Amino acid sequence: MSRIEHNMSLTGDAPAAINLQQKLATFLGMAGLFILVLAAFNLNFPNKILWLSISLISIFVGIVWFAKAAYAGTHPGIKNDGVWFKSMSSRGYLAWIAGISLTGFYILLYFYPEYIGLRAEGDNVGLVALFDPLSKLLSGNPASQWFVYGTLYTIAIAAFGIKFMWKYRHNRYEKLRTVSVMFFQTAFAFLIPEFMARLNGKGFSLPYYDLKNIWPLNYYNFEQYRVDDFISAGNIGLALLLFGIASIFIITPILTYKYGKRWYCSWVCGCGGLAETAGDPYRHLSDKSLFAWKVERWVVHSVLVFVVVMTTAVIYSYLGDDSSKYWLTRDTFLICVGVFLTLLFAAIWYFKREELEKDARYGAIGYLVIVLSLIGFHYMSGQNLFLFNAETLRQSYGFLVGAIFSGVIGTGFYPIFGNRVWCRFGCPMAAILGMQQRLFSKFRITTNGGQCISCGNCSTYCEMGIDVRAYAQKGQNIVRSSCVGCGICSAVCPRGVLKLENGSQNNRINSDEAVLGDNVDLLDLINQKSK
Repeated sequence: MSRIEHNMSLTGDAPAAINLQQKLATFLGMAGLFILVLAAFNLNFPNKILWLSISLISIFVGIVWFAKAAYAGTHPGIKNDGVWFKSMSSRGYLAWIAGISLTGFYILLYFYPEYIGLRAEGDNVGLVALFDPLSKLLSGNPASQWFVYGTLYTIAIAAFGIKFMWKYRHNRYEKLRTVSVMFFQTAFAFLIPEFMARLNGKGFSLPYYDLKNIWPLNYYNFEQYRVDDFISAGNIGLALLLFGIASIFIITPILTYKYGKRWYCSWVCGCGGLAETAGDPYRHLSDKSLFAWKVERWVVHSVLVFVVVMTTAVIYSYLGDDSSKYWLTRDTFLICVGVFLTLLFAAIWYFKREELEKDARYGAIGYLVIVLSLIGFHYMSGQNLFLFNAETLRQSYGFLVGAIFSGVIGTGFYPIFGNRVWCRFGCPMAAILGMQQRLFSKFRITTNGGQCISCGNCSTYCEMGIDVRAYAQKGQNIVRSSCVGCGICSAVCPRGVLKLENGSQNNRINSDEAVLGDNVDLLDLINQKSK
């Protein structure tokens, strides 16, 4: 039978619509979501355990069924799947509807939880009440808006994680790290804190603690009420407090040195876990422009300075002044902060000055001068530390960064800005790990420039906006502060050009002279690389 071909494109037709199984899976998942929407509008479900189970199971099974219908019957390997032809993944009207809906949910969650049923006094109603049976089963307490969020967050990572593993089943690395983020979210972020709360009143007094969250991501960890909770919990509380401090100064630098920031950003972190699983269809939307890269560096490090200033002010606010009663007084604390930051930046400047670009050096000096000047201004004027009340700083950071940036924009705008906009532009933890990765980590992505065919898959699917192809074409190793080591660039490369490695620090960063073909002894360079 003859067929008239109207499409003149060498790439063929746009992808067909979803198949019957995907339509049925979509209906099942939306039915489960519709139950939650009805609960949010205060529809009273008489048997909450039954209806909550139906809702959550329908959402989970619908996502997994959709993924199976999309990928299980296809050959493993690289799949572009016409992402720029689909409304949901190319900033079309479906993407805007999804983005607005997610944003609206986050606004209600952070600022108006009473509209989804949270009650300060009396029993919960609406959506929050629907989750009460599950919350009481795990922790013995009624649900809060954060329990509702944590439950949906965990289900999303688990269900979309299965979808992710089906899509990238040809790549062992992708499967392993997806299992890792699913485990850490389910166990460390969701179940263990709830079980810890259940032990309270039974011989224990344990503070709520997500063990995988490290300062400055959990910017509230050193506030007075948290420190009081740790101290009142006895030896276990002190152990958790010391673990939080050790995570910052010991555990994190060691693991980043050995494995790069990927050990956290792509294997442990819940924000990264949701971005990699539920946000995978939007990774190609990240801005690859030079302007976006410049904005990224200034914004993410400004957020880091903000959280350092805020945390310093908060800790300072509840320390004492009497050195005969306290070994850590306010003055001692401020001096320690100033000396530590000065030594840190001095060491970076001295040992890594040749590897830092001019604006990075100037930026580091500028931020250091600002912080030290504010400390000095406090001693000279006797006013509030850093000019503002500590509680004002904490509330401002919590609102602007903790809520608006990380939640409303960082997740709600997946379908518009890409899946890692928070990790790339706002996460202070990513900024710290990025500096460590750039300065002293053994991690790099090596390239075989002779095999690169410049297809652009690697750059297209880099969620952090890195132009990977430019490095591959030159045969340069990729050592970037923003790289989270997700490995997708390697997974979608049709020629095996890219490889994630933890090797010697020698020649980790290529010499521009060799790449540009200047007057160097290439034979000597090859011999150095082979050592």
